[in-house]
Amino acid sequence: MSGLKVRGIRGATTADANTAEAIEAAVAELLATIQAENGFRLEDVAGVIFTATPDLNAAFPAAAARRLGWDRVPLLCAQEMAVPDALPLCVRVLVLINTSLGQEEVRHVYLKGARQLRPDLAG
Repeated sequence: MSGLKVRGIRGATTADANTAEAIEAAVAELLATIQAENGFRLEDVAGVIFTATPDLNAAFPAAAARRLGWDRVPLLCAQEMAVPDALPLCVRVLVLINTSLGQEEVRHVYLKGARQLRPDLAG
């Protein structure tokens, strides 16, 4: 047995605007930071689920990830629930990786305005 387990890495960020460019920039920064903080290769990724708040509809976060080279990774987008007073312009992600990291070693990443979502995890 290899000792690898599937672990989930959570992350979120905010886009500067509802434009394809702003969404792509936010996704690029978020994925690069998650990968750097957790030290995995793309071939270790089992799948990625993105959500975006209803006010972000100019581009799919998964399309941005594919343009960044995540084109062999299974990617899925969904719309976040429209909760009153929720953080606007927010992209959330769940990256599922095959890793030997323990649950307590996984580094979750919250950037920009999304730091308020999980102040206990935002560095």
